[in-house]
Amino acid sequence: PENANNNESARYLFYLGKIKATQLDYSEAFKNLNQAIRKAPQNAAIGFKQAATKLLVVVQLLLGEVPERHVFRDQHLRLSLLPYLQLTQAVLAGDLAKFSTVLEKYSDKFMKEGTMTLINRLRHNVIKTGIKSVALSYSRISLADVADKLQLDSPEDAEYIIAKAIHDGVIEATIDHEKGYMQSNDSAKCVWNQRTPEGVPRAHPLLPRHTQPQHQGNEVPSQIIQ
Repeated sequence: PENANNNESARYLFYLGKIKATQLDYSEAFKNLNQAIRKAPQNAAIGFKQAATKLLVVVQLLLGEVPERHVFRDQHLRLSLLPYLQLTQAVLAGDLAKFSTVLEKYSDKFMKEGTMTLINRLRHNVIKTGIKSVALSYSRISLADVADKLQLDSPEDAEYIIAKAIHDGVIEATIDHEKGYMQSNDSAKCVWNQRTPEGVPRAHPLLPRHTQPQHQGNEVPSQIIQ
């Protein structure tokens, strides 16, 4: 509203962002939530900032972006954002087991804070990142093993998800349906967002050290897949 003060504008933008996120318009939701946080009083309205930042983190993850590290270190946000930091780490690692654990541990909190519906949508992002990690680390792997590592229900589910990832350009690989395995392309095993000049994914600061993507032969580090 044109005549609204900053506090009213911040609340309006927060709820507008929440509506846009529900409607899958994550880019607009991201813009609205950022504006809401900027318009909120700098040294007050801590609860409002916490609620807006929690929603913003989830929206960023749904956009495939990584929340800024300093957000999780802010003295007024750090404790309240701890579940969302763990959620972020699970998404970045493509660790469906950890993602499920975080959801189970904090489900009541997420429900109370109104973020659970959006967080459930992140499962697809987790699986997509997990597929990237597997394709990067294995030259060849059976569909059954992919299903096991990503905690999918069956090799058929793994085949469908891999096929979609190939179609969407997420990975470069082929599927041998008869023999039941995925073959990663040698020239470009995986389309990865964060690379060093040598083409190896960089460690991300939000990931615990033992879950950082690695590229050593054709093996996936046990910490990632357990």
